[in-house]
Amino acid sequence: MTRPRPQDGDERRGGLSDQRGLTGWLPRRLAAAEPSITVIGDVMLDGWWSGSIDRLCREAPAPVVEVGQRKFSPGGAANTAMNLTALGAKVRLAGLTGRDDASAELLRQLGDSGVDATYVDQVAGLTTTTKIRISSGGQILLRLDEVAGETPAEALSRLAQCIPQLLQDQDAVVLCDYGAGALSGAVRSALFDVLPGRSDLLLVVDAHQPRAWAGLKPDLATPNALEAAAMLGVKLTAGPERAAAVVDHRNELLEAAGAEAVVVTLDREGTVLLPKSGEVHRTWARPVQEAQASGAGDTFVAALTVARAASLPLTTSVDLAQAAADVAVHRPGTSVCSTEDLSRHLEGFTGAALDADELARQVRRHREEGRRVVLTNGCFDVLHRGHTRYLNQAKQLGDVLVVALNSDESVSRLKGPGRPINTITDRAAVIAALSCVDYVTVFDTPTPIPLLKRIRPEIYAKGGDYSPEMLAETSVVERYGGRVAILDYVPEQSTTAVVDRIRSFDGTPRSKSPDHAGDTAGPQTTISPITEGKLR
Repeated sequence: MTRPRPQDGDERRGGLSDQRGLTGWLPRRLAAAEPSITVIGDVMLDGWWSGSIDRLCREAPAPVVEVGQRKFSPGGAANTAMNLTALGAKVRLAGLTGRDDASAELLRQLGDSGVDATYVDQVAGLTTTTKIRISSGGQILLRLDEVAGETPAEALSRLAQCIPQLLQDQDAVVLCDYGAGALSGAVRSALFDVLPGRSDLLLVVDAHQPRAWAGLKPDLATPNALEAAAMLGVKLTAGPERAAAVVDHRNELLEAAGAEAVVVTLDREGTVLLPKSGEVHRTWARPVQEAQASGAGDTFVAALTVARAASLPLTTSVDLAQAAADVAVHRPGTSVCSTEDLSRHLEGFTGAALDADELARQVRRHREEGRRVVLTNGCFDVLHRGHTRYLNQAKQLGDVLVVALNSDESVSRLKGPGRPINTITDRAAVIAALSCVDYVTVFDTPTPIPLLKRIRPEIYAKGGDYSPEMLAETSVVERYGGRVAILDYVPEQSTTAVVDRIRSFDGTPRSKSPDHAGDTAGPQTTISPITEGKLR
């Protein structure tokens, strides 16, 4: 069982433990929770040197880079700590460095950012692990690594003695094991002595070899594709089928990691969440063509940990972590995603709905590039787990997912007075922020038939509370050669019941009207309201 700590009043007021949608205020609410998080692991310094190339050297046909800029940033476990602090957590960092210039720069930046680096031990004779990337014209040419070498046993013993104190009064601990030695020997033994008795701690393992930490039964393990492949002893080839292959090996990955949930990061292909109980969940990245970024995985782990430590649901936490990683990967070098960065990113989806003309142009471009377009529609007034599950399923039917939202007037006609709870601007922003959604548009007609005729998606998706024969749209879609896909429907709790619960929070009388079937994917589960004022 995962161990997030609910915030006071969350259950009573429909707080973070119920939150499903990504909105601009959410990162600020997480930062206000100020979770206390300890990071233990391999700290590093990342260097980014850039310059111009005008000639080859005389000794060999190699370019001469005249370095014009040198930039250093904390890397490895230190980058995770920096991201956690930037997202509002109170962070302790423990690890080992040398007594050298690289360590001095690393500790200076950590201190300036607010990370408590008291437990970073500067060890005489040890080299601070440093990775310097040399680039020119936006292209990385070479990476130079200085590695720590063998870690002295006495240094590990000193760090091990600090473990109980490090974990006092903490909400979560992140183990960052990149094989550099800080989590070996006495430190590893101490962690295995202390952590099994700390059921109050959220434990996240970010390791090159997660299997080595399986005995701790972590709440979350976050291998990347290469690490997952090594755990399975198979090859996971990059491409659209890699996520499906990960899902096929769900049980093996969970067993190998010993975790309650494994999140496999797949770079440009997003992530796959594999929980021990519950459904698989996908995210999709918003990649850049030529990325000169490093450490987006650290950003992902940091955002995921902050969200779970503050009681955000697991699937929403993964969605938020993907959004934070998207921010980091669009920046050069080793960077962090702050609360304000993430809020601005999510607020950028406000006004994201395209009109029919612009949508048609975008769809035409994708189709010329050989991509299949999926379209679905609904009110999506109060986002809940059924909606996000449904939209993730719809995305996997093709390459581009378009969500058509009923206008406010249309929702009112379908649902009656008092609906929608959220305006079309809010609904469009929340839906657009989901990584599985590519485009959002709005329609005001009784059915989306005019939009279907205009866009002509290869696949039209609807929830399992329908059948093709029930839909007036079916004949239209089949006439132009498209296909109607009916997705899963798992009834749990009606959207109207959710609305009633929301209204009870602020004293508004509860609705006694029956539920309507207009919300795509049907009733699923309770969530908190997606307007900021309802949670404050």
